[in-house]
Amino acid sequence: MGTGQGSKNGVWDTMRSGAWLHPHRVRAYLWALAIANAASLAWLLLTSHGGLDPQGRLLGTDFVSFWAAGQVVHAGGNPYDMALHRAAESAVWPQQTGYTAFFYPPVFLLWCLPLGLAGYFTALVGWLIATAGAWLLAVRAWAGRIDGLILAAFPPLLISITHGQTSLLLAALLGGGFLCAARGQSVLAGVLFGLAAFKPQFGVAVPLVLIAAQQWRVVAWAAVTVLTTAAMATLAFGFDIWGQWLAAAGPAQAAMAEGAVGFGKMQSLFSALRLLGLPVGAAYTAQIVLSVAVVVLLVRLAWRKGMTLDVGAASMTGALLATPFVLDYDFALLAFPLIFLARQESLPWERMAVASAFAVGAFARPLGVATGIPVGALVIAGLFWVLLRRAEATVAS
Repeated sequence: MGTGQGSKNGVWDTMRSGAWLHPHRVRAYLWALAIANAASLAWLLLTSHGGLDPQGRLLGTDFVSFWAAGQVVHAGGNPYDMALHRAAESAVWPQQTGYTAFFYPPVFLLWCLPLGLAGYFTALVGWLIATAGAWLLAVRAWAGRIDGLILAAFPPLLISITHGQTSLLLAALLGGGFLCAARGQSVLAGVLFGLAAFKPQFGVAVPLVLIAAQQWRVVAWAAVTVLTTAAMATLAFGFDIWGQWLAAAGPAQAAMAEGAVGFGKMQSLFSALRLLGLPVGAAYTAQIVLSVAVVVLLVRLAWRKGMTLDVGAASMTGALLATPFVLDYDFALLAFPLIFLARQESLPWERMAVASAFAVGAFARPLGVATGIPVGALVIAGLFWVLLRRAEATVAS
């Protein structure tokens, strides 16, 4: 009994300290992830034919929605009209095996407008170069330098690229915004935060954190940027575009609640509870409680500390917890809190939290889809806890 208990305590202490994650082992894990990512990308490209992957999906998958929206607005149509939007997708994807809807707010159409001027694959390559480049610039600004192996091993980067998603752009804007705010670069921070409004579900806590940190100039410039881009969208697409978006948003919300995206694919508490069989009402109630708790904790932290890098890191992690609609490619946002923690002397459980959050993109969706076991929200909650604990400790000291 004594030996068994001692063995259990030894394992617990090792996990708690993270001592097993020594540099040589970490390097081996990074190489394994990098090789897996490279092999996945190579397999996708080598097995594709005519721009379609083996499942008959267009390369870039989700990007076709943005490109089609650009095509529709150039033709003077309503991008939120499902028939028009689907027809634009079919022009480049005749044997369509699915439909990628468009529910982004009208300000995002300003990003889609230039995409619709080019052919699909030209626009896709340009989009990936621009958004990945912006993300890399933000990562370098946080890290000081970029380790190529770590980038190659980071699962959300591959997932974002293969989906042609907006996640790299959003992460670059929020990561850059918090870094600039912490450095006192109020104008640039506000503009970056304002441009990130195209994905509003990730910005619920941001204005409240900025207000609590008394970042009045940042808030003002963010507001100016949002109002300016909204006015530009109105001038470009007409006032009716806002009503058309709102009309599409209701059915989109209902479809998400009923699993149109797939609860195994989504990574929120709401989707985890739905995957486990809880009804919509109970899952939404739990998500609302979590979202309110996250916002309150972040506002309290920002009020006590002001705008610092640890507050920014916690805010970006909390953004992933506070929304019911989050997928694995959105974990690109985790690059910045992971960089922040990696540069500190580790406290108990931090190495485990960092390792789990770094790798979660590689296994959260496959595990949820194949087994019905949701882990994404739990891993992000663990990272959020260690970030809050570290930030609170510096307040106390």
